[in-house]
Amino acid sequence: MKKQSILLISFGHFENDFLAKIADHIASEFLLPVQFEENPLEVNEFYDPTRRQYDGNKILKKLNSLSLQGDTKTLGLFEVDLFIPVLTYIFGQAIFKGNTGIASLYRLKNEQYGMKPDEKLLFDRFEKVIIHELGHTFGLVHCYSPVCVMRSSTYVEDIDQKNKKLCMKCRTEIERLEL
Repeated sequence: MKKQSILLISFGHFENDFLAKIADHIASEFLLPVQFEENPLEVNEFYDPTRRQYDGNKILKKLNSLSLQGDTKTLGLFEVDLFIPVLTYIFGQAIFKGNTGIASLYRLKNEQYGMKPDEKLLFDRFEKVIIHELGHTFGLVHCYSPVCVMRSSTYVEDIDQKNKKLCMKCRTEIERLEL
């Protein structure tokens, strides 16, 4: 079995207990050590004024160039509105079978949809997006099980309907890939 680990890098202000709690949950899902750190990367260079959003492709490419080599999976955590040219917005993105991914809180906040803030729901949504994107880095594709965390999510409601865990099929696949 390969010696792998996961590194969560925050680009923005996230409370330490928020990150620690996420790291614990990610570690228990992937059975790998998870660390987190802050990075002062300036994201303004990725801002697209015509869309008033940040280009996820460019951020992912930059993060990938900064990422550790080897078996460390690196996921950048953001608080900005992300897009890719073919989609209006994204919750996250990852390099399939690569070492890098990104996830953003921006579209996961109830306030974006005219509702009261809900920190627990925000945490649950963010955790699902992070696990989903890390799943792609390990080689998992979108799942057809309606409750699997690897099911595709176009809307925040899709995220709410999923579990935080891999379904048995995806769990078996990831174990077969020898994490």
